[in-house]
Amino acid sequence: MFKKPFSFEGRIRRTEYGISFLIYFVFALTVQLVGPINNASDQTGSTLLLLLFIPILWFMLAQGAKRCHDLGNSGWFQLIPFYSLWMFFAESKVGQNKYGPNPKGIGNIDEIDEIGKHLS
Repeated sequence: MFKKPFSFEGRIRRTEYGISFLIYFVFALTVQLVGPINNASDQTGSTLLLLLFIPILWFMLAQGAKRCHDLGNSGWFQLIPFYSLWMFFAESKVGQNKYGPNPKGIGNIDEIDEIGKHLS
């Protein structure tokens, strides 16, 4: 889990996406709670919070794109309203697709080859 978390390539399982969402939520909540402590007119504090938020937003977009890939779709699908709910509950596409092998290993070519070797 969490191999190349900032990369937009590959596929991830529902579990990794769910944990990623929790990390994002906790960080965003922390930023919201710390934000009011800084004076609203304090330009430096606002800039610092924005700079802290950019990496976690990139992380979540990358994880969302990989989850979309696991479902056989482009990463842009995560921008569709309520599609994130589908990403939480939908099963992975079996086998390899154009984004890579199934992260669970179900239906991958290597697994089929291994089964064939055991049967012969």
